[in-house]
Amino acid sequence: MRLQLNLLMATNMILYGASGHCKVIIDSLECAQIAIQTIVDDNPSTTSILGRHVVHSSQISLQETDQVILSIGNNKVRQKLSSELKVQFAKAIHPTAIISKQVTINEGTVIMAGTIINPDVTIGKHCIINTAAVVEHDCLIGDFVHISPNASLAGGVQVGEGSQVGIGATVIQGIKIGKWCVIGAGAVIIKDIPDNCVVVGNPGKIIKTN
Repeated sequence: MRLQLNLLMATNMILYGASGHCKVIIDSLECAQIAIQTIVDDNPSTTSILGRHVVHSSQISLQETDQVILSIGNNKVRQKLSSELKVQFAKAIHPTAIISKQVTINEGTVIMAGTIINPDVTIGKHCIINTAAVVEHDCLIGDFVHISPNASLAGGVQVGEGSQVGIGATVIQGIKIGKWCVIGAGAVIIKDIPDNCVVVGNPGKIIKTN
């Protein structure tokens, strides 16, 4: 069995980032009965979220044993903070997610409500598998990837580091999507995509490179 669903069963989880994405992680943790100790955000106008107090990073001192989830939707920001913060990164998995026992999920990744992840999938560090996304068998998802709500990956798809597959997008079997790509909402991907491309439409077409 390769399923790694332990949430580092913290009584004191720390969330770093207090945007809308954080709200969904709060809900996932609450549904999984994981307590939240602190929410951190450096936006001076953000003082609370879902009725919870938000603190500035200057107000706390994170320790190497602290269990932290980067509750930030931006893939590049998660990448940056993951290398800067010297903490233990935990996972958040909504209890309604359907996940095969033959799945590997690495640190910092969050799995939202209603997702389906089938056998022999490997998901990298600090990924977001968002609401009702489907990840079929034998997919390989790199670090800092975001699979958006209702997106579907068929069997054997590879998604490179930092890429985002947009809401409702579909990727057919065996496709390779490069690093730091953006796949537009509703796109249908039937050909491999090189690194740093923005792709839209059905069938998906590259409209620019980043």
